[in-house]
Order: sequence, then structure tokens, then C-alpha cells
Amino acid sequence: MGGGALLVLADGRFPAGGHAHSGGAEAAVAAGRIRDADSLEAFCRGRLHTAGLTAAGLAAAAAAGLDPLVLDDAADARTPSPALRATARRLGRQLMRAARATWPSSELDALAAARPRGAHQPVVLGLTARAAALGPPDAAYAAGYEAVSGPATAAVRLLSLDPFDATAVLARLAPELDQVAARAADAARRALDEGPGALPAASAPLLDIAAEHHATWSVRLFAS
Repeated sequence: MGGGALLVLADGRFPAGGHAHSGGAEAAVAAGRIRDADSLEAFCRGRLHTAGLTAAGLAAAAAAGLDPLVLDDAADARTPSPALRATARRLGRQLMRAARATWPSSELDALAAARPRGAHQPVVLGLTARAAALGPPDAAYAAGYEAVSGPATAAVRLLSLDPFDATAVLARLAPELDQVAARAADAARRALDEGPGALPAASAPLLDIAAEHHATWSVRLFAS
């Protein structure tokens, strides 16, 4: 495990464009589903075990060496919301720019050429981890952490939530993040033999519906 590279990749200051996205938190705040630290924790927990698990599996599989184009198609199949598919590709395109500048890789170059409009962000994340000499568990951790840290950071801005409370939410979720990363890495190992069907496909219909509504807003603080 390359601990230093993992810290760089998971750092919110890594210029991958995530700061402009709330991971569904903005729509949840508007709907009253996130009101305080307790409801933020419930939201993040649900996101971690659904969209987060799915993203972690895709990222771990890309880090393990599965064909990223196959994984990109698998990500499409696991993302029923057109708004979320567009967001995932936009984030993937931004991450690709940062990754190629930081950890030059022929595999990243090939994916960028094959998907000029952007591959799904978890796939790019996993391939970036591979370029940084990180393994599938590292990629799974980075994807899982991103699934909860994005909404937590957004909630600070959206609700004027105390940053200490938001950080405490992430700390309380740490044991569950360990579980999700382990499940994702195990699925990635099985996918090497069984194909992408072995990867998690957990769904979060409310996140999908909220994303479609959020995409129609004329005024919003976050892109998603």
C-alpha cells in the first residue's frame, strides 16, 4: 500500500472537481432530509452502502486491471439516472486531467482517448490508483470516502453546520467505510475471473430521483 499516494488521491484539495458537487446533499437539504448532524449521518450512511459501495467496487476493479472500457459500460448500467451519468462523466473527465498530470500512465492515456467525453469517475479513480501504484483496497477506500466526505463538506456550506460536527460524522462512519472497502475489494478480486457481474450493483432510487429534480433547478449552489 502506497500510503502517501493514497493521501494525495483522497485529499479534498486534489484538483479533481469534486468541490463543485454535493453528492445529492443539496437536494436532500432542500427536501428536509438533511437538517442537522444526525440526519447528515443517516444520509451519508445510506449513500455509503449503496452508491458508495457500487463506486468502490468499480474503482477497485479498475485498480485490479479489469478492462476500463468494460467497467465504464458496467458503470453506465449501474447508473439509471441520466443526470448522475452526466455528472459521473464530467467528474471523470476532470479527474483524468488531474491524474494524467500527477501520475502519467499509458493506461490513463488510452482511456482518455477512448472516452473523450469522460469515463465514469469511479473507473477513472481506480485507474488513477493503479497508475499511482496503489491496489484495489486503496481505490475502494478512496471511492468510499469520497461518497461520504462530499456530502459532509457540502452540508457545512448548505446548513452552516459546525465543521467539527461534520467531521465527527465521518469519524463515526469509519468502521462502516472499512466494511464497504473490504466488500468492494473482494468483489473486484472475484470479477477478475467472473467478469463485472460480480461487482456490487446497489441502488439508491431516492438519490436518482433527487438528482433528476436537482438538474432542473435554475439556481443552485452545487452542480449536483
